[in-house]
Amino acid sequence: MSMENKNIGNYNKKLTIADIAQELGVSKTTVSRSISGNGRIGEKTKERVLDYIEKHNYKPNAMAKGLAQSKTFNLCVVYPTDCATNELPFFQKCLIGIVQRAASEQYDILIAMVSNTDISQLTRIIENHKVDGVITLRTLVDDNAIKFLKQSDVPFVTVGSTSEKGVIQVDNDNMAACRGLTMLLLTEGIERIALIGGNTQHVVTQNRYQGFREAFEKWGKTADGRMVYLDMEDDQSIDKCVEDALRKHAECIIAMDDNICKKILDKLKQDLIEVPKDIKVASFYYSKELEKNNPPITSLKFNVPELGTATCNTLFSIMDGKEVQEKTVLGYELILKESTH
Repeated sequence: MSMENKNIGNYNKKLTIADIAQELGVSKTTVSRSISGNGRIGEKTKERVLDYIEKHNYKPNAMAKGLAQSKTFNLCVVYPTDCATNELPFFQKCLIGIVQRAASEQYDILIAMVSNTDISQLTRIIENHKVDGVITLRTLVDDNAIKFLKQSDVPFVTVGSTSEKGVIQVDNDNMAACRGLTMLLLTEGIERIALIGGNTQHVVTQNRYQGFREAFEKWGKTADGRMVYLDMEDDQSIDKCVEDALRKHAECIIAMDDNICKKILDKLKQDLIEVPKDIKVASFYYSKELEKNNPPITSLKFNVPELGTATCNTLFSIMDGKEVQEKTVLGYELILKESTH
């Protein structure tokens, strides 16, 4: 091999802390302390090491950086095992925002699959000190994962709201959004409104229902409890709710999410009931399918990847020792369509 080729080979070889220590005639501990800035070390020696690193474009791997800084460079995302198929797009979009933000800080993601009765994956990750921080993707009314995390010394942030004290939360403004959409219908003279929602153990369900009720209170009315149907998730239950709302002469049916709304629309089409001629329909959550429906459906649109990014930003701020507000609330967009005109 020629001297030129030999030099090229050495240049392309990835340097290690040991290589740098040998070349400069110092210990590996000295190199590590120079990189991390921790420990007692002479300024001239530190400058020598850092100059060499800069000249040779040395990039310590995550494990070396972790050892030097007492970090794992891993985050845990708590993913619900019991989520329905229709919930997957939300969690996937949120995860994209988290992963992209984490990657910008050279962090990797570990997934802990949990249910409220089995948080063993999460407890194992925390007890084995595998991560520097945790993000939960869903909050429950009585949330065992959050209770466990509060007792640990690992910083964490929830996607979604919780009533647990002292928990840092990032959420869409579901309450204000649902209040706003309901108020819009009321101001247009639509007062006989039915509401069909899902699992009341999910905090988001409670918040959307609260926004719905607050709109009626601001209007000086009371929502008709006989036309509020919660914990309705399967097709048969939703079909019965639609039939009952029609019998009670509902002027509009609001679905708490896009999946429930699609089931409502299927039932109405099956029974040859026209929207908005015979009854108006709206959704507290937007999807492209509702946008493409004939007619398109009035709904609330949230930026889900931004929610993931904002949550990860907040977690990094906590890990850096910065002060953060207990709850960060993101905005929404009200999409007005023909289904409520």
